[in-house]
Order: sequence, then structure tokens, then C-alpha cells
Amino acid sequence: MHGDGTDPAGRDTAGEGVWARAWRTLRKNPVAIAGFVIVALFLLVALLAPLLAPFGPHELPGRGEIRPTQIPGPSADYPLGLDRYGGDVLSKLIWGARASLLVGVLSTLLGLAGGVLLGLVAGWFGGWVDVSAMRLVDLMLSVPSLLLAVSIAAIAGQTPWSVIVAIAVVQVPIFARLLRGSMLAQRGQDYVLAASALGLTRRSVTMSHVLPNSVGPVIVQATLTLATAVIEAAALSFLGLGGGEPSTAEWGRMLTAAQQELAVAPRLAILPGICIAITALGFTLVGESLREALDPRNRTRR
Repeated sequence: MHGDGTDPAGRDTAGEGVWARAWRTLRKNPVAIAGFVIVALFLLVALLAPLLAPFGPHELPGRGEIRPTQIPGPSADYPLGLDRYGGDVLSKLIWGARASLLVGVLSTLLGLAGGVLLGLVAGWFGGWVDVSAMRLVDLMLSVPSLLLAVSIAAIAGQTPWSVIVAIAVVQVPIFARLLRGSMLAQRGQDYVLAASALGLTRRSVTMSHVLPNSVGPVIVQATLTLATAVIEAAALSFLGLGGGEPSTAEWGRMLTAAQQELAVAPRLAILPGICIAITALGFTLVGESLREALDPRNRTRR
């Protein structure tokens, strides 16, 4: 970016919006492109699971072929082999992507909603309301996130919704503190003082000016949190807190079932582990690239 408001190609970017400039930057970033490709493939597999999976999420087509000391490997009928229950591993990995997407997105949306509400209240009212809200946030952050999620899921019961709620609660203080800090920084800007001098109410200034200009970091954090949500969902399912049958098509449950067959069929643990790692990597690459693209310090150096 040149000092006259043009990019190296000579295009005028002086009036370009923050998000438009960020998108232009992301399109040139190979790390961001790799992240978007991984996330896009994950979404396609999850959404098109009924078309891509050879068998349904609860089908056990190879149940009669399982032996205590031998689990059939890849074959023409089962490209990635069978698991200990006689389920097709490829089908379970595909349906597991849908389960991870559902838990990750819903938990992040719930955590985002709760965090934005708490952060908005703290940043809007200030004073004792702000202090009380932040002490609650500090209390929640003092407990390790996975331990807190396990405790909530265990109390709520072994159901998929208990996992979603547990992960969402863990995310609330992160979003709340981030939005509150961003709003406090925006409240001291000249445009806020000008709007107040024109007679606009605090509610109007907050909702129309301060909040829209404060949500950028929160959106970036939500992208990064999706990666954490996928990992935590798998961890809770691995511990048996996600409900369902042991043969449920979910990556964490597949890891749990594979513990007894590590010596016989290590692929049963390696394959879902790779899926979890690659999916989390994709969301992390997108989030980190978006954070860099929206960083004002990086924009001034271009």
C-alpha cells in the first residue's frame, strides 16, 4: 500500500472499507487460501454426507465379518475397512464430519450470543455492572476450559445437547471480555464524542456506532473458536459424555472405540485423529489470517 492510497498495482483504495480491504488481502495470502480450502472441503463433506457416505450413520454392514483378533482392513466394499462393531470406517468419518460441524457451529453461536450480550451490558453500563460482569468472567476463566466443559456436560446429562451447551458456556467469557475491551476502546474515539455532542442518546451511540465498530475482533475470535469447539467436542465424546451408542458415527467416539484395537488396527485411531487435526488446522489458518488482515498495524505497513 502506497502513501497516496493506492496499492502496488495502482488501484485506488483510499475509500475501501475495512472488510473489503481484508478480503483483498486474504485472497493474496497462501495460508488463508489453504485454510479456506480445508474449511470448504469440511463443509462440503458434512453437508453432502447422505450422498457421499456409502452407508448410513447407524448401519453396521460388516457385523458378521468381525472376529475378536481380526478386523477386516480396506477392501473393494469397504475402502477404509471396518471397525470393531462392523461399521464402514469411511461412512463413519463422513457422518462424523456432520456431527462435528453441528456441535461446533451451534456451540460457537450460543457462546457468541452469550458473550456478546454479557460484553455489551458491561461495556454499555460500566460502573458496578461492568465490575460484576468482569468478576464473573474472571471466575469462569480461572477454571481450565476442558475441566469446566466436562463438569457441565456431566451435570447436564450424556446427550449431544449437553456437549453443545458445555462448550458454549466455556466460550462465553472469551467473547465477553473481548467485546467489552473493544467497546471501551471505541468509546474514547472522536466519532463517539461527536455523536454525543449532537445529542444522540447513549443507546443510539452504542448500538449504531460503538457496537458495529467493535465486533470485528469478536468475529475473528469466533472463527478461531470453531477450531477449539471441534477439538473439545471430540474430547467430550471421547470421554463418553456425548450420549448415543458406542458405535455412533462421531470422531471422538471412534477414537474411544479404537483404544482396544490399537495393536490390531491402528488405522481406527489414526484416521479420525487426522480428521480432527486437519479440520481444526483449517479453522485456525482462516482465523489467524483474518486477524492479520484486520490488524490496523499490518494495514499501515502495506
